[in-house]
Amino acid sequence: MSDAIEEQGPDADAVARWYVIQCKGGESFRAAEHLANQAFDVFHPVLEVQKKRRGKLTWVAEPLFPYYLFIRLDRIASNWRPIRSTRGVLKLLTFGEEPVAVADSLIEMLRQNASTAPDDETANVYFRAGESVEITEGPFQDLKAVFESQRGEERAIVLLNMLHKQQRLEIPVAQLRRPQ
Repeated sequence: MSDAIEEQGPDADAVARWYVIQCKGGESFRAAEHLANQAFDVFHPVLEVQKKRRGKLTWVAEPLFPYYLFIRLDRIASNWRPIRSTRGVLKLLTFGEEPVAVADSLIEMLRQNASTAPDDETANVYFRAGESVEITEGPFQDLKAVFESQRGEERAIVLLNMLHKQQRLEIPVAQLRRPQ
């Protein structure tokens, strides 16, 4: 059996374990909030990613597992009934009739990795140095370039092949995209 799924013996019912909840599409944040409001111990791992919104790069929290979250329950003392009717919750993940227990070590590893935020909050993670990009607007539209670095929040330095030589060019980050 996988290391992430715990074996359940006769004493397993008396110990609180982590279980997996499947959420309705796009409602994992709602489900986590409503379960927490009911005093359940919930873990909903998220990532901070940069996305283009209205032409600007902004930081957005996205679920690590878009349709799932984890809940810590004791099979004897915990009241499992309200979980099914909680807003955003689809069901408790089961194999047959038995809920799937997840290893504490997996949850601990996810928590440790989630707590290590990038040192530099302004670091660009949308494009990486050396990555091929395409310019979407302006006089160099549809030309391929190589992303070199970001200058401030909205400007980027790219290397563009012109006249058989790489030229450094500073353009708005919003005018770049990955080649299709």
